[in-house]
Amino acid sequence: MKIMDKAMKIVGKENFKLDRRIGISYIIRLCWSYGWMMIRGRIISFFSKSISSSIFVGRGVKLYEKRYLQVGNKAKIHDDCEIDALSTDGVIIGDSVVLGKRTIIQCTGGLQKIGKGVRIGDRTTFGSDCFFGAAGGIEIGNDVVAGQYIRFHSENHYYDDMTQLIREQGVTNKGIKIGDNCWIGAGAVFLDGVKVGNGCVIGANTLVNKDLPHNSVAVGNPIRIIRIRGNE
Repeated sequence: MKIMDKAMKIVGKENFKLDRRIGISYIIRLCWSYGWMMIRGRIISFFSKSISSSIFVGRGVKLYEKRYLQVGNKAKIHDDCEIDALSTDGVIIGDSVVLGKRTIIQCTGGLQKIGKGVRIGDRTTFGSDCFFGAAGGIEIGNDVVAGQYIRFHSENHYYDDMTQLIREQGVTNKGIKIGDNCWIGAGAVFLDGVKVGNGCVIGANTLVNKDLPHNSVAVGNPIRIIRIRGNE
């Protein structure tokens, strides 16, 4: 298993113990897939000083405005992801970050105003089909574990003026901040202006429309805090 140990180290999984029930054919297929991802990463990084040469890039990945994009060591961008990095602060993806298949990062929704951008901390992982609407800015800490179909909307519409169309009343962009060491369940939605503290656990399909203090366990729509981690 020394060969597999070296392979796991290459993809950023040191001290990783492989389940003995996994067959050799599965391992070969996985190595083949990651091998091609590594080659694509090398090709993409060759034309950019801000993208690490050790990243892994899946099939069908689309990267726009790469001059605003920064990707750290051993980050993995899986099949059919799309990143449009046009923004004032750019898109910064930390070391060993994982973006699941078909994830979209969109910083600028229109041509009238450039969005702020996204920062994702080291070792943070997202499942497939996530969406980052980053016009108002999104900051996500280190070591966050997040499921599939998670959505961030860092923009909100004014709508109080009854004499104007809603689309003509403008928007707010307060931004979204997520702390370190959080676990986010599949389908959670984050609205503009929310701040989530360190160590929070957010249940599947939760609508996060208010701030959460450190170590909160929160669920539901409307969201409610059911306990604080560490307290009996």
